[in-house]
Amino acid sequence: MKKSVITILILYFFQGIIHNLGHPVTPAFVRSLEIPDKMFGVFFATMSLGLMVGAPIWGILADRGKKRLVMTLGLIIYSIGQFSFGYVGNMYWMVFFRFISGFGVAASVTLFVSHMIEISEPENRAKHLAWLAAGIALGASIGYAIGGFISTNPWFVNLLNTNDYKVVFLIQASLNLIHAFNVYILVKESDILNKQNKKPTIIESFKNISKINSNLLLFLISLTFISIAITNLSKYLDVYFDDLGYSSGDIGNFVFVTGIVSLLTSVFIVPLITRIHKNLIIMLIAQAISILVVIYVFRANNFLITVYTVYMIYVISRTIYQPLEQNFIADNANPGFYSSIMGIRQSFFSIGMIAGPLIGGFLYEIKPRYVFDFSALMIFIGFSLILIIFIRIRKNNNLINS
Repeated sequence: MKKSVITILILYFFQGIIHNLGHPVTPAFVRSLEIPDKMFGVFFATMSLGLMVGAPIWGILADRGKKRLVMTLGLIIYSIGQFSFGYVGNMYWMVFFRFISGFGVAASVTLFVSHMIEISEPENRAKHLAWLAAGIALGASIGYAIGGFISTNPWFVNLLNTNDYKVVFLIQASLNLIHAFNVYILVKESDILNKQNKKPTIIESFKNISKINSNLLLFLISLTFISIAITNLSKYLDVYFDDLGYSSGDIGNFVFVTGIVSLLTSVFIVPLITRIHKNLIIMLIAQAISILVVIYVFRANNFLITVYTVYMIYVISRTIYQPLEQNFIADNANPGFYSSIMGIRQSFFSIGMIAGPLIGGFLYEIKPRYVFDFSALMIFIGFSLILIIFIRIRKNNNLINS
């Protein structure tokens, strides 16, 4: 494996740790400020909005060269946003700085993926993207655990006063600045950008985006619908656990198991799947299985047993889908414009992150199962759009071969 691939995997893993340190203390921190619970959704949606706005901008800038500088700048902005979120003490300013955090982190979230695409051989691209997803997922789990530990452990509380939750955000922002420095030192420009005699202007990058072929546009729209489902299933499954009377420990154990399943899938199953070279067919199968699983799990009599067994099939399918969809988008992008197109991809995904919880919250209040049935419907719409793309590509190939 190339040294550059290993470097990106390690950096993204540590980013997963650092960027999740504040998550376990955020609910208690917000309540300590006597901010209404409904603001949790606002904070989440606002950060997603920052991701949606920032991703294409950072992507376009990165395609002009100096990607590591763009990533570093985004990470510095993220540190400013996280520190300010912890210390500003005003609900409305916290919303603003949540947007700033989302806007800043969009740079590294987008450009780590595009950089991995650029430095990977086409035959290894999906495998490397799967490892990248596994790395940040593992890092996120570790970061979540560390954030909860340092805020409650007596030794850390006495040493750093971490029971004052804003200190955790200070620690996160500080570590992220170190991470930004490492990114600037260790990330090197890819051969694709180095070989370009003329860097695209911002106007040329926007024109390239506007010329996205219809199949890729349909695929990005399908990604938005699937993103709505992924976001709601992640966000409201925790709430559903709580409503059924399970403890926070039960929820934590379940999240840990899903993380392990996702990691094992990325490391062992995805590399085998990518050898088939039938990405669209595999994505269709994964979405069809996901629909059936989601419909069944939330109608099963023994929820706990079902969610630890049948639901894991959905986790596997979701994990297989992500690197394949990223690889499909990369295959339909022009060399030298990978960062721009992955920025657009992140924007379409972020639309689902915004719309999902807003619609899901309304449905959950009516009847909890409705939000999961709605998620299955969103996956079905995404499945249908991918099927249309598959039929169009197959028809076009038949015309060429005839």
